Amino acid sequence: MHSDQSCFEEEKIGNTYDINLLNNLYPFVKPYKHYFLISILLVIFITLLDLALPYIMKIAIDKYIVPKINHSQINDHDLSKKNIRYLKVDLTDLEKRRIVNKYPDFFHINGTSACISFKNLGSIKKTEIKVLRSDDISGVGKLAIVFVCLIILNFFLNFIQIMIMEYTSQLTMHDMRVRLFEHIQNLSIDFFSRNSVGRLVTRSTNDIQNMHELFTSIIAFVFKDLFLLIGIALILLWLDWKLALISFSILPVVIYVSKLFSGQARDAFRTLRVKIAEINAKFSETIEGIRVIQLFLKERKNYSNFKKLNHENYLAGMEQIHVFALFMPVVEMLGALSLAVVILYGGGRVMSDTITLGSLVAFISYTKMFFRPIRDIAEKYNIMQNAMASAERIFLIFDVKAETDNETKSAAKDVLNQNIGNDLTAKSDRMKKLVFDNVCFSYKKNEPVLKGVSFKAAKGETIAIVGPTGSGKTTMINLIERFYDPDSGDIYIDGKNIGKITRSELRSKISFVMQDTYLFSGTIRDNIAFGSTNIDSDTIDRMLNDADFESFIKRMPDGINTILSEGGASISSGERQLIAISRAFVRNPELIILDEATSYIDSITEKKIEAVLAKLLKGKTSIVIAHRLSTARNADRILALHKGRIIEAGTHSELMAQQGFYFKLNLVQAETIAVKK
Repeated sequence: MHSDQSCFEEEKIGNTYDINLLNNLYPFVKPYKHYFLISILLVIFITLLDLALPYIMKIAIDKYIVPKINHSQINDHDLSKKNIRYLKVDLTDLEKRRIVNKYPDFFHINGTSACISFKNLGSIKKTEIKVLRSDDISGVGKLAIVFVCLIILNFFLNFIQIMIMEYTSQLTMHDMRVRLFEHIQNLSIDFFSRNSVGRLVTRSTNDIQNMHELFTSIIAFVFKDLFLLIGIALILLWLDWKLALISFSILPVVIYVSKLFSGQARDAFRTLRVKIAEINAKFSETIEGIRVIQLFLKERKNYSNFKKLNHENYLAGMEQIHVFALFMPVVEMLGALSLAVVILYGGGRVMSDTITLGSLVAFISYTKMFFRPIRDIAEKYNIMQNAMASAERIFLIFDVKAETDNETKSAAKDVLNQNIGNDLTAKSDRMKKLVFDNVCFSYKKNEPVLKGVSFKAAKGETIAIVGPTGSGKTTMINLIERFYDPDSGDIYIDGKNIGKITRSELRSKISFVMQDTYLFSGTIRDNIAFGSTNIDSDTIDRMLNDADFESFIKRMPDGINTILSEGGASISSGERQLIAISRAFVRNPELIILDEATSYIDSITEKKIEAVLAKLLKGKTSIVIAHRLSTARNADRILALHKGRIIEAGTHSELMAQQGFYFKLNLVQAETIAVKK
C-alpha cells in the first residue's frame, strides 16, 4: 500500500539487464516497426555498395592498370616461365600495328596480336603508350564512372535512411515522453514526497533525449556494421583464406578490449546520469527556495554545495572521457597492427606472384574497412550503455504502480467492507455524508499516524478538526481524497466505501482548499475554471457575485482575464486564496475540505473570507482543519485529535465546559496571542 518502490535508489541499480530493457522499449518502437524495417533494408543495400567499392578497385588494377601475369599470351616457352607482365596489343587496329612495326625488337607477335613487357614500355613515347593502352584507359574510365555512380547512389540512400531513422526516433521519443508524463501524473502523492522535482524533470528530458542515439545510430547502424563485418570476412576468405586468417588473428584481442572498456563505460555513464539528476534537483531547489536562501544569507554556502556537486559531475564526465580516450587509440593501434601484418605477408605474396597486386590493394582496403565496423560497434555499444543507463531510470519510474482511474480494493476486501457497512448501520448512519470507521494508517511501518479514528458527518454539517502539529489532521484529509488508502478500517461517502469507487468519481464530489494554495500560469479565469468541465463564463461570474469577489476582480489590471505568473507570485497571499476558494466552489461540490484557508492572510482579509465561506458553505458538508481555534468555533461539531486519536468531540461551548484537551488548547493559544501583542 505504501511501498518503498515509490522511491528508486539511482545509485544502487544492479547488474546490466539490456535484454529486459530492450523488451521494455519494444512497445514504444512497435508502432513504427515498418520504418525500422525499411531503414534496415536500406542499410543492407548501402552495405553491399560499400563492399563493392574496393572490389571495383581490384578489377581496375588487375585488369587494366597492372594486368596480372598471363603466360598464355606468348608462345616463347622460356619467356613464359618468367614472372614478367606483358601488355597484349590487338594488331587489327592499324594505328597499333604501325607502332608495333616501329619497335619490332620490343614485341612478340602471335598471329593477330602482339605482346610487350611492361619493362619495355618505358622505351616508347608516351603518346604511343596511350594508343597501345587505349583499351585499358577506356576500361579504367568506365570503372571510374561506375565507382562515382555508386558513391552518389550511396550518398542518396544514406540520406534517405538517416531521415527515416531520425523521423522514427523523434516519434518514438515523443511517445515515450508523453507516456512518461501521463504516468507521472497518475502516481501517488507518496511518490512525489520521496522524489525531487529535478530528478523527475531529468528523467523526462535529458534521459529520454539520450535514447535518441539508441534509435538513430544503434538500431540501424549496428545492423550495417554486422552485415559489413560478415560481408568483408566472406570476401577476404574468398580472396585469400590464408591472408584472411592472419588478419583475423588480432580479433580475440579486440573483442577482449571492447568487453573490458564497455563495462567501465557503463559504470561511468550511470554515475554521470545520477549527477546530472542531482544538479537539476539542486537548481530546482535553489529557484524554489531563493527567498529563504537570500534571507538567511546562504548564497555562498549554497554556491559551495553546488560547486562540489558540479565538480563530482565533472569527475564523472572525465571518467567517461578517459575510457574513450584510451579505448579508441587501442582499437586503432590493433587495427594498424593487423594492417601491417597484411602488408608484410601480402607484399611477399605479391612479389612471389601468388596473389595479384589488385587483390592486395583490395585486401588492405577491406582490412581497413573491417576494423572500422569493429570500432563502430564498440563505440556504439558504449553509446548504448549511456542510453541504457537512462532507460534504467526511465523504466524505474514506469515500474512504480500508478493510481489507475478504476483502481478499487480487492473483491474480498469489498465483501468485508460491505459486511462492516451493514453492521455499522442502521439506515440513518448509511445516509451520513462522511463516515470514518475505525481507520488506522501509517506512512512507515510500525509508526502509526492514525489509530482507530471513527466519526460521522451528516449532510450539510461542518466538522472542525483541531489538534497540535503531527496529530494526524492532514493525514485524515489525504485519506478522504484517497491520496493514500487506510491500513485498516473504512471510509464511507454517501454510504459507499471509497475503496469501492474510482478515484475520479470520488474526487469529482470533493473540493479542497489548501493552506498553501497553488495557482498555475494563465489567467484568473483559467485558474478558477481549472478542473471543472463545461463551466461557462456566466457560471463563474454568478459564483463570484454570490461570493462578493467582484471588488477583488475589479482591482486586477485586466479583470478576470489578468494573466498570473506560475504559482501566482505576482499577487498577494489573500488574493491567491480568494482565487483558490473560487476554484473550489465553482464546481458545486458535495463535500468541501478547508485546510486552514485563512492562516497566511491579514486579519481584515481573513474576516472577509470567513464571511464569504460562511455564505458559500451554507447547506454543504464541510471538513475544516483549524490551526486557529477561532476558526473552529462556528463549526457544528469539533473533533479534538491528539496522537492519532479523537479524544474529544462536541460543539465549542460543550468542549469548553468540559475543560479538557480542547479547553487547554484554547488557553495556550490565547496566551500565545497575548504575548505577541
